[in-house]
Amino acid sequence: MASAEALTKEQTSGGTDPGHRISELCSLLESYLEPKQVKAVHDAYLFGASAHEGQRRLSGEPYITHPVAVAKVLAEMRLDYQSIVSAILHDVIEDTPNSKEQIAQDFGPEVAELVDGVSKLTQIHFESKAEAQAANFRKMVLAMAKDIRVILIKLADRLHNMRTIFVMPPHKRRRIARETLEIYAPIANRLGINHIRVELEDLAFAALYPMRFRVVKSQVRKARKNQRELVGKVREALEERLRTASISTRVEGREKHLFSIYNKMRNLGGEPKGFNAIFDVYGFRIVTADVDACYRALGVMHGLYKPVPGHFKDYIAIPKSNGYQSLHTTLWGPQGVQIEVQIRTEEMHRVAEMGVAAHWMYKTGEAGQNTAQTRAREWVKDLLEMQKNAGNPLEFIENVKIDLFPDEVYVFTPRGEIMELPRGATLVDFAYAVHSDIGDTCLAAKVDKRLVPLRTQLQTGQTVDIITAPGARPNPAWLDFVVTAKARSAIRHSLKNLRREEAGTLGRRLLDQSLQGLGRQLDELPEQTVEAGVQSLGMGTVENLLESIGLGRTMPWLAARHLAGLVEDGGTPERDDRGRDPLTIKGTEGAVVTFARCCNPIPGDPIVGFASAGRGVVVHLQDCKNLHEYRKHPEKWLDVQWEKHIDREFSVPIRVDVVNQRGVLAEVAATISDTDGNILNVSVDEREGMIVTINFLISLRSRLHLARIMRRLRVLSTVLRINRVKG
Repeated sequence: MASAEALTKEQTSGGTDPGHRISELCSLLESYLEPKQVKAVHDAYLFGASAHEGQRRLSGEPYITHPVAVAKVLAEMRLDYQSIVSAILHDVIEDTPNSKEQIAQDFGPEVAELVDGVSKLTQIHFESKAEAQAANFRKMVLAMAKDIRVILIKLADRLHNMRTIFVMPPHKRRRIARETLEIYAPIANRLGINHIRVELEDLAFAALYPMRFRVVKSQVRKARKNQRELVGKVREALEERLRTASISTRVEGREKHLFSIYNKMRNLGGEPKGFNAIFDVYGFRIVTADVDACYRALGVMHGLYKPVPGHFKDYIAIPKSNGYQSLHTTLWGPQGVQIEVQIRTEEMHRVAEMGVAAHWMYKTGEAGQNTAQTRAREWVKDLLEMQKNAGNPLEFIENVKIDLFPDEVYVFTPRGEIMELPRGATLVDFAYAVHSDIGDTCLAAKVDKRLVPLRTQLQTGQTVDIITAPGARPNPAWLDFVVTAKARSAIRHSLKNLRREEAGTLGRRLLDQSLQGLGRQLDELPEQTVEAGVQSLGMGTVENLLESIGLGRTMPWLAARHLAGLVEDGGTPERDDRGRDPLTIKGTEGAVVTFARCCNPIPGDPIVGFASAGRGVVVHLQDCKNLHEYRKHPEKWLDVQWEKHIDREFSVPIRVDVVNQRGVLAEVAATISDTDGNILNVSVDEREGMIVTINFLISLRSRLHLARIMRRLRVLSTVLRINRVKG
């Protein structure tokens, strides 16, 4: 863990000389790369040093020292030479006149793609810093999908910037540190690169909260001095018992890093804890030869010290999202202290520390064969799907932030496959995690073979079965309870497309209705006339115009006259409503035809439509009290009528005055139910003496259905008066 004091010492040491640094780097590379590959790295250094000639960092160092330091971070992870070359050149496109084509010519297309993937979007103007950050992150994700090494270079770049952040002004320091904690440290964690995550978190903690950092660091230093004797005894006991059981292992002490201690003290979502409560837990790691030895070692540990109930986790059988595997258990040690033990194999230990980089560092086989590589590719695939569905870069980066902080639950599909989801995930989140199409057509779900509401939160160990239907569509209400970024972005995307499709269909119907009044039909109009009309309205395409009409942004009669060529340049058309049939309302138009809540129209009621910008057509009763607000805009009125057969239910409020006696509410409710009415809501108002008013919100099919319910209620001896509420 790097401290501010250590960083200052590094910057003022003789190691700041670029020639010295590249020599150190090449010496390190010679331990695992071929001589011609090391030469390629040195050539990249000469190219970069020439390109950055005259540029300096805030610390006063020549700029080239930064790319070389970034390359050294990757060299310590034993990455391939293309990654090292790309790290040295990673700022060349962004900060110098050299182009991607020049890099491709000198160092190959693979290096050029990596450098371009890390480079920021400098040629585009953004409205805000947040928008620029989001757009750059989006670009990096697209590059990351092609080559995961892009993010490894970016993490190394951020790590060196954080190591040298203390020369920056405080406000910039805080902004960069916050971004590091919100995005880059979680990404390192998601990719399983533990040593980079830990250092990024501690450096960001020091930059963001310097006083808190110093206090925690001081307390840790004191506590570790006091712990040495007890830690030594526990370690000897562990090693002795494992030797007796003939299990070949390596026992290591495991130190918590400062940001982890600080977070546990804050204990977000619960009661804050004191430092002593956190630091009275001792950590050990046991590294074994194989998986069988891991479980045997676990049995030995539980035989030596009693386990703490509820504190055992098997991440070997069910790995974490970043590929991490280990057995975790907490034991009651000597003097009543708690001992946290992690048990894993050598291979698991390498992946736990290096994550996706373990492939390059240890040459464990083809890329993608270790768990971390597979999980990383799956995550990047989900990121790509999210960015396709996101409306803009800011929405995308917010979705990514949500996705980067999971506290996992593990559930099973009906076939026994394990699905991992963040804590608090619902059945809709599960459906979208299986596949976007499953989520979009999700109708209901069963948990452990029992039908439950879709908003039900999942618990580890449950078996989930999603019920779909071809005609089902996402419900906007799902956005109120889903927690995964993938589900949220997919629902928004589907609703957006659904709204656009519905708006286009409704817009076509409204336009046809207006053209009919002019004695025209859209399909019979000359193509040139239609094109000229669309351009004069500034819509670009007929599809855009139809969508705009459907959403109430463009008046259909105005669009009809433009398309028919009846509007002179600069002239104001007169509205012609004659000869048009009313627009037929089916009741199933969805997002672009809404029924006013002020009067709750139902099939059979005399109705009128009003075009509202962004909402499409709003349908009111003809005698709705709120319509007087729209009298000043007759051009937005639409003649509408109900279709004869409508297969859907509508909600209607009714008010019933009854005699206040025992069982009256049950009697009225039973009568409504017997006449096929569904009670959605009920409330009771106290009135004078023996009279009580009951307010019902009823779901029914038509005006005739409502009349039948009201007739049945009137014959009850307890009912004094019944009214439909209109406004």
